[in-house]
Amino acid sequence: MTAENAGLVNGMSLAEALDAVARMSRAARRYQSVLARMHSEKKNELLRAIAQALVAQSETIASANDRDMKAAQAEGMTPGLLDRLSFTPQRIQSTAQGVLDVAELPDPVGEVVRGHTMPNGMRLTQTRVPMGVVGMIYEARPNVTVDVAALALKSGNAVILRGGHAAEHTNAATIEVIGGVLKEFGLDSSLVQTVDPMGRVGATAMMQARGSIDVLVPRGGAGLIKTVVENSKVPVIETGSGNCHIYVDKTADLDAAIPIIVNSKTQRVGVCNAAEKLLVHRDVAEEFLPCIFDALQKKGVVIKADQMALDIARNAEINGLDISLADAEDWDTEYLALKMGVKVVDSLDEAIDHINEFSTGHTEAILSQDYSAIEEFTSRIDSAVVMVNASTRFTDGSMFGLGAELGISTQKLHARGPMGLEELTTTKWIAYGNGQVRA
Repeated sequence: MTAENAGLVNGMSLAEALDAVARMSRAARRYQSVLARMHSEKKNELLRAIAQALVAQSETIASANDRDMKAAQAEGMTPGLLDRLSFTPQRIQSTAQGVLDVAELPDPVGEVVRGHTMPNGMRLTQTRVPMGVVGMIYEARPNVTVDVAALALKSGNAVILRGGHAAEHTNAATIEVIGGVLKEFGLDSSLVQTVDPMGRVGATAMMQARGSIDVLVPRGGAGLIKTVVENSKVPVIETGSGNCHIYVDKTADLDAAIPIIVNSKTQRVGVCNAAEKLLVHRDVAEEFLPCIFDALQKKGVVIKADQMALDIARNAEINGLDISLADAEDWDTEYLALKMGVKVVDSLDEAIDHINEFSTGHTEAILSQDYSAIEEFTSRIDSAVVMVNASTRFTDGSMFGLGAELGISTQKLHARGPMGLEELTTTKWIAYGNGQVRA
């Protein structure tokens, strides 16, 4: 929060929190209007200074994160969420590099999207402009604090953040570093604020702050996203949980499929683009499943299988494999753990139908050497991202060349997939005339 709001604490009433968020928004808008007119190179200099400051203060931020990590471990946080919460000096360095990457990207503000001259001589242009004040509600993801701040500042926006109790000390330390750099550039720390000191009522106030916050983005588990989508009076860009699937077609390169699946599942388990389900065509199941089960068990992955996959595993007698029969809930579940659901399907059609029924609309992958099967899969799968012969872990703003990401949008209006700078802008029509009047 800004210095003038630093005294806000848990225990506030909703009315008090709404008033506080309105004051935060008014302060943010004053400086957002300055930022929106700032030259691109000046904004890039600002981002480079923020990246440098984050690295210089990485030990301080990591120390705050260590405090959050110890508290989370004591409260029994799951390994997947602990992985998300961890903000080591190495991860801070990587996140700072993302800020530098954003600085190198083209500035979308002022870009003419389209335009034409009307028959009466009026000249029309549709131009990209900042959203204004962006709200972000997320949990146990301190890197998001940096990513969102960098994207917002480059696109001329202010942000009000709710980073959650679990990462409160990490986020506070990070925002303090960013705020210091903003002041060095003649701006104000109100451009990047947090309601974390308000507790949960701060998040509720953000959801009800229509007119103060222009757009709200939730990023986290399915419960958090559902709460924001169903209760917000502020327009919401919905990001999704990741019940991501990999389908191994009968023509797949089975040797190449193993490292793709292992990477998708185990490279990081607590992220939304980790694969949670594996579908294997019946024609290759007897050959392939023992191989992939052996590879996954070496990484400690627990398998929840349908009956045919379970029978194949038991016949193969794979040492150390933890496998049991899946129940109906497994196909809907985003595990965020070393666990994977495995199902044998009779056809490409069955795989597509299963994915479209149970997917959260995030990322799905097909492993195949059949061009027609690939085209069928990519055209019919109704998700934001479809991978072909590649790991689901590539669904990421930095991997897609966006520098960083606001989140992965699984909705279909305004933005879909990884959200970067352009997704933080809207457009304004400008009409240039010389005295025209409408008949």
